[in-house]
Amino acid sequence: MAISYKPLWHLLVEREMNKEDLKGAANITSNIVSRMSKNSYVNLESLEKICLALDCRIEDVIEIHRNEVE
Repeated sequence: MAISYKPLWHLLVEREMNKEDLKGAANITSNIVSRMSKNSYVNLESLEKICLALDCRIEDVIEIHRNEVE
């Protein structure tokens, strides 16, 4: 499976926010934002902070794509 934070980046654009704004609003570190930019795993606590700060659902932040086996 592959993690993608594409919904979060779209949400930030819609709200005219950048990654620095996200860091401040959610009280997360640059390391967390960097990991998310690379579609790497981050802890659930960070995702919770983002959802609460942006008043959104987890589905608005992350999506999981199943790797299809041929």
